Amino acid sequence: MTMPSLHSVRKVKLLLLCGLLLSACQEKAPSYSLSQEELYDPASCASCHPTQHQEWSGSMHAYASEDPVFVAMNARGQRETNGELGNFCINCHAPMAVQLGLSQDGLNLSELPSYAQGVTCYFCHSVESVEGNHNNPLKLADDDVMRGGLKEPMANKAHASRYSKLMDRTQPESAKACGACHDVVTPAGVHLERTFREWQDSLYANEDGGGLTCGSCHMRGQDAAASNVDNSPLRRVHDHAMPAVDLAITSFPEQEAQKAAVQELLDTTLSAELCVTWANDETQLNFTLENVTAGHSFPSGAAHDRRVWVEVVAYQDENVVFSSGLVGEDEALNNIQDTQLWRFGDQIYDDDGHEVHMFWDARSIESNLLPAPTTLLPGTSHYTNTHKLHTYRIDGELPDRVTIGVKFRPIGLDILQDLVDSGDLSAQHLGAFETFNLASSQIEWSTNQAYFSENDGKQTYYECVSP
Repeated sequence: MTMPSLHSVRKVKLLLLCGLLLSACQEKAPSYSLSQEELYDPASCASCHPTQHQEWSGSMHAYASEDPVFVAMNARGQRETNGELGNFCINCHAPMAVQLGLSQDGLNLSELPSYAQGVTCYFCHSVESVEGNHNNPLKLADDDVMRGGLKEPMANKAHASRYSKLMDRTQPESAKACGACHDVVTPAGVHLERTFREWQDSLYANEDGGGLTCGSCHMRGQDAAASNVDNSPLRRVHDHAMPAVDLAITSFPEQEAQKAAVQELLDTTLSAELCVTWANDETQLNFTLENVTAGHSFPSGAAHDRRVWVEVVAYQDENVVFSSGLVGEDEALNNIQDTQLWRFGDQIYDDDGHEVHMFWDARSIESNLLPAPTTLLPGTSHYTNTHKLHTYRIDGELPDRVTIGVKFRPIGLDILQDLVDSGDLSAQHLGAFETFNLASSQIEWSTNQAYFSENDGKQTYYECVSP
C-alpha cells in the first residue's frame, strides 16, 4: 500500500479547512426579509423609511412616467418616428421598465406594475457605477444591496446596506449619478438638455464655489433618523422631495409641499436691479438680472420647453403708459406681439431652420440663458459675466410708477396646445400649469422720492433700486 505524500496530506487538510470556513461563513451570512421583487417596490421602503418615502412620493421622480405631458410626447414621438424613438424617453422616465425588459417604447407603462414606473428607490439606490454622462448610462448592481449616503449604515433585517459616494450629496461623485439622466442628447445628436454640463462649467463644481453638488440644492439635508428602526441614530439625511421647477398637474401626493419647495427655490435664484433714467423726454428702464444661486444656467433642463420672461408695466396717474411681457394666464407667450420683450430659454429648429416644438425634430439650438458664475475672478480666461442688461424705452414724461419682475412657466402653453391639437393631450390639462413670479426679481419703483438734477436748463433723473 502506497502512503500518501506529505504534499497530498497538506492539500486534503487545506481543502477541509476551506470547506469548514466556507460552511462557517454561510452559517453566519445574514438572511434578509425583503426579496428582490419586494426591493423593487417603493411601498416596501415605506415601513422603515416613512419620511423619505413620503417625500419621494410627491416628487417628479415618482411622477416621471405618469405625467400626462410625458405620456403625450412619448406617444406622439413613437408615432411620428415610426417607433424609432424606442426606449429613448423611458430610459430616464421609467428606467426599471427598461432594466427589467418590461417595455421597449413606454406605450404599455400603464399596464406595468408600479415598481416599473417612474424613478424608484431601487433604481437609484442600486446604482453601482456611472458609465457615461448623458441619457442614463447608470449600471445597476444585481446583489440586492441598497447603497446610500451614510458612511456607517445601520445593520438591519430588511436588506443589505452599503455606503456609496454616488448617493452622498457631499461628494462630487453624486453629481455624476444625477447628471447622467439630466443631460440629454437626442438620437439626432442634439445636446438638448445640458444641466450636468452647465454645472461642470460652473463655480459650484469646484472648491472655490464650495463644491456644491446637485443634492446640495435639490436634496437639502436635516438632522434626523434615517429609519424608524429602534436605536436608529440622528444623522444628516437627504430630503427626497427633490424639487426643481416642474410640478404634477393631476392629483398626486404632497402637491402643496412640492409647490412650496419649488417656489422657494425660484424665489432665491436671481438677483435684480432696476435703474430708471429720464432725460430729453425719454425714460429708460435699465433692468439687470444675474443668476446667483442656480448651480447651472437658468432656465435649465428642457430649456426649449420653458417660458421665462420679464413683465414690466409703467403707470402715469394709474393709467398704463407702457408695458412689455404682459401675458394673460391662459395666453401663450409666443402669441404676443412685443418688440421689447425680454425672454430666456432655448429655441430648437429643424433641418430647414423652422422653429419646432418636438425634440425629435430638432437639429439645432439657439440659447438665451442666464449663465451660472464660473469664477469669482473677473479678467481670467474662464470668467463669465453673469450680469445681463435689457433696456426699455418710453417716450414722454417720467412715469409715476413702474413694476417689473421675472415670470416663469415650466412649459409653454403653445407646446401644450400643439399636443392637444395632435390628439395626444387632453385639453383639460391646459389650465393646470403654474405661472411663477420670482420674488427676488420683483421691483416696484415710484417717483415719491425722486430727485431731479438740472444741467444747462434741462432736468434729468437717475435712480437704481433693488428688491
